[in-house]
Amino acid sequence: MAHPLEDTLIARQITPTPMRLLVLDVLQQEPTALSLADVELHLKHADRITVHRTLKTFTDKGLVHRIEDGSGAVKFALCAPDCTPGQHQDLHVHFFCLRCREASCLPTTAVPTIALPGAYQVQETSLVMKGLCPRCASDAALPA
Repeated sequence: MAHPLEDTLIARQITPTPMRLLVLDVLQQEPTALSLADVELHLKHADRITVHRTLKTFTDKGLVHRIEDGSGAVKFALCAPDCTPGQHQDLHVHFFCLRCREASCLPTTAVPTIALPGAYQVQETSLVMKGLCPRCASDAALPA
C-alpha cells in the first residue's frame, strides 16, 4: 500500500524520492508558507541545492506556488488540487504578518478582478496584504 505523501507526488507526476517526501511532509505540517531557509531548518542535514531543486520541481508540477510577500525571501505553499503544471489556480489573497513575519494563504479570499486599460495583458496576479495575523493581533491587545 502506497503512502499518502507518495500518492500526492505520483498524482502530480513527480517521482517520490526520500528528499521530496521529506520536503512535502514539512510543507504539509506547517500552516504558513515557508522559504527555502525555513524548509532547511526543518531538515537539518539536507543539501540546500537539493531542497531548492525539490521546491522548483514542486512549483513546475503545480504542487506548490510561490509567494513574494515583500520580505525578500520567496515563500512556498501547497497549491489547490486543481493546479496544473504551468497553470496555478491559486488566485487568492496572501497575508504577511509584520510582527512574526509569517506569510499565510487565505484561500477563501479571492483576488478581485481588475480591468486594465488598452492592450495590457495580465500574465499573473497576486495580492499580498500586510498587517498583524490573528495570533499577533491578540498578543498586541494584551496589556503590557
